[in-house]
Amino acid sequence: MFSFFKKKAAPPPPAPGAPAPVDLRDFSAPTPVAAPPEPAVAPTPPAIEAPAPTVLAPPSPPVTAAPAAGPATVASAPVPVPTAPATPAAPAAPPAASAVGAPVPIAAAPAPAVSAPAAAPVRTPAPAPLAAQAAPAAPAPAPAPERAGWLSRLRQGLAKTGSSIAQVFTGTRIDEALYEELEAALLMADAGVKATEQLLADLKRRVKERKAENPADVRALLADALTDLLAPLQRSLVVGEHQPTVMMVVGVNGAGKTTSIGKLTRHLADSEQKVLLAAADTFRAAAREQLAIWADRNQVQIISQEGGDPAAVTFDAVVAGKSRGADVVIADTAGRLPTQLHLMEELKKIRRTINKAEGTAPHEVLLVVDGNTGQNALAQVKAFDDALQLTGLIVTKLDGTAKGGVLAAIARERPIPVYFIGVGEKLEDLQTFNAREFAQALLG
Repeated sequence: MFSFFKKKAAPPPPAPGAPAPVDLRDFSAPTPVAAPPEPAVAPTPPAIEAPAPTVLAPPSPPVTAAPAAGPATVASAPVPVPTAPATPAAPAAPPAASAVGAPVPIAAAPAPAVSAPAAAPVRTPAPAPLAAQAAPAAPAPAPAPERAGWLSRLRQGLAKTGSSIAQVFTGTRIDEALYEELEAALLMADAGVKATEQLLADLKRRVKERKAENPADVRALLADALTDLLAPLQRSLVVGEHQPTVMMVVGVNGAGKTTSIGKLTRHLADSEQKVLLAAADTFRAAAREQLAIWADRNQVQIISQEGGDPAAVTFDAVVAGKSRGADVVIADTAGRLPTQLHLMEELKKIRRTINKAEGTAPHEVLLVVDGNTGQNALAQVKAFDDALQLTGLIVTKLDGTAKGGVLAAIARERPIPVYFIGVGEKLEDLQTFNAREFAQALLG
């Protein structure tokens, strides 16, 4: 049978070592080419390094350099971002374009965060100055009602001095005539020559430094100068450093020693201090009975001997105070003038006797001064201090005709601390000394 198809002859066998022939008609050969992996390589899109666009979000803070543009400029800013070098992969893989578009909302999201800090940063500190302005109003606490009433009585007692000094500042000019009138007023107030000269020199310096032009301002500066002069006198009475603390109270006749001891005992008892009194004023009639009344009123113990030696009474009191666990022992002494030398020697003997009973005593030697005695008070301070080495003062009777300026003289010539000042007979009329309060009361 005849056929149009001619059978092809079989190829000759390959020579040994020759490569096998490749049949181009074998379409199964493409399988080793691994064309499919190539598309798999294409998704390697470093375009997925389109996390690089997320790095665009951090640069958004520099956008704060143009806060004036507002949020609209922030929205337009991401538009040029796709032109960044990180986008070349976009043409090769269209998904990359969506990755670049994704940051746009990301950039838009930080935009409000950027605008928010812009408004907050400087406005929050603004309230701070307001708090600072309110602070000055706080440091002026009103005194307690009891203290306020006492200050009122002190001003009333010194009203005469205050009014005479206040009249100096009723003019409209600051000249030499003003200083001359002020000098006369201070001398009349018992301030003394040395203290007056110091106050005027200090006042002129302050007026020059502050460039004061109003007499009212000069008055305020005088109050500051007087406060600074009296400041060394302001000190608190300290008890408890010794067991017991021994106090010796001295003064001239009628200064108010026994009454001041009774009031001081009340202050100490209110502070939960155990007090023992020594009635060493064996000279004045009924002195022992008067002190006994104060001891009974304050519910404290008292050591006394009728007609005994003052030094012996104080010795027994100190010994009894040590044995009974007293916190404070206060010895009352007879009043005497500093010109009576034999009586001053008796005071020295009492001091030596107290020291024998307790090696470190007396711990406080207090002089009670009548505020009505004027410059004589300064003489008393000097005489008693020379004889007994005073540690503190109690100024009484400032509610009467006292002028008060003698404290400036004491501060200038013998600055011994003033622990208390009294303005009446009541227990609460004896209060601690404050330089600022006294200066303001003295100047009216």
